[in-house]
Amino acid sequence: MSERNEKWWPLAAVCLGNLMLLIDVTIVVTALPRMAEDLDAGLTDLQWVMDAYALALAALLMAAGAAGDIFGRRRVYVLGLAAFALSSLACALAPGAEVLIAARAVQGLAAAAMFATNAPLLAAAYSGRDRGVAFGVWGAVSGAASALGVLLGGVLTEYLAWPAIFLVNLPVSALTIALTWRYVPESRGGASAGVRVDWPGTVAFTLTAGTLTYGLIRGGEESWTDGLTLLSFTVAALALAMFVWVERRSAHPLLDLRLMRQPSFAALMVAGMVLTAAAFAHYAFTMLWLQDALGLSPVRAGLAVVPMAAAAFVVAGAGGRLLQRVPPWAAVSGGLLLIGVGVLAQTAISAGSSWTVLVPGLVVTGVGVGVAIPVLVSAALAAAPPERAGMASGAVNTFRQLGFALGVAVLGTIFGDRVAATGSFAAGLDRVYLVGGLAAVATSVVVAAVARTTGARPAPRPHPQVPTPAGASAR
Repeated sequence: MSERNEKWWPLAAVCLGNLMLLIDVTIVVTALPRMAEDLDAGLTDLQWVMDAYALALAALLMAAGAAGDIFGRRRVYVLGLAAFALSSLACALAPGAEVLIAARAVQGLAAAAMFATNAPLLAAAYSGRDRGVAFGVWGAVSGAASALGVLLGGVLTEYLAWPAIFLVNLPVSALTIALTWRYVPESRGGASAGVRVDWPGTVAFTLTAGTLTYGLIRGGEESWTDGLTLLSFTVAALALAMFVWVERRSAHPLLDLRLMRQPSFAALMVAGMVLTAAAFAHYAFTMLWLQDALGLSPVRAGLAVVPMAAAAFVVAGAGGRLLQRVPPWAAVSGGLLLIGVGVLAQTAISAGSSWTVLVPGLVVTGVGVGVAIPVLVSAALAAAPPERAGMASGAVNTFRQLGFALGVAVLGTIFGDRVAATGSFAAGLDRVYLVGGLAAVATSVVVAAVARTTGARPAPRPHPQVPTPAGASAR
């Protein structure tokens, strides 16, 4: 094969892996009702099926980026692909909800290794105009993952069975591993000799996020005064204190806490969390209403929520050049406002509603996602010192994943309580949309107020990032 024909194989290898890990966020959403039926799983189990993946991805993303800098990004990427394939097989063969949740956590760990290294691998493989083309294709493929995941999950669940949504990862992983070893060059961080993985910080952060999420889900299921609930919150507080103590003393911290002392940077981290929680965390509960209450098939339920992903994809692609003239904080604030308005519009739902009642709100939310997400990293980079650019980018991605996990936990508690009180899925969703929408609007105001008060440095060139449910550009 000629050198000219081989040039784009690294792009294919990276895009396949990125597409697979992003699809696995939304492909599960469509299959949740069938999983609940086959595995005799309750709402709490379904929350953990979503959260185990997101939590592991959030907790290990920055550590995986440092590991790639030290040991080689291609090596870490391939190890992630292999672990992703094995954990996908474990998900498909899971005899019960507990095994499925554990396998999903391993999937999230593997996805962190893949996610943290795929964009740096592209940057190392291409230069000049080819790099721009490569990141353009990478962004378009990633943007399509949201809609493709929902639809593919519906097709596989309806015409085969829900385990097929995981089994499809096996041949894709094998092909991607082969392409990566053959065509993708190895690369490391420029200062890899001095880089260390902050394992104590990683453990403390993981324990904080995991116990906090457990406490939120447990409190909603049992009681907020339940012993395990209170113990979880106590452990989370102690782990957070340990994380702060470790990071302040580490020569190579997972997160330089001095960044969080800057109001603009801290506000953007909150924005990343709330954006993902408000726009995407309700997907699981919306699917339960569409399939269990309205009786839609998995394919039709997937098609019902595609307008949001489609709007985000179109706006992000068409508005990229125009948004370069807008201050990043303004795009993030404006996008959050649109997300809030769109989610609040979905409170028009009632017991007698059809799926079409959601479409206007989904479209507006998708426009907000398309406006905010492509510049979220740029806004964080503008608020951070240049020497902390990589850390700032990784922090945005981590907080977005954490926002999804905490959003599923909080909104799931609200949904479950409301359904238990009224017996209506629609009433539960109405309350979920109300809380999510108000949170997005309030955060929009905070971001704008902080940015106008503190001022903003000129933004660097926009970081390649695309609208996906729980994804963002890599570290």
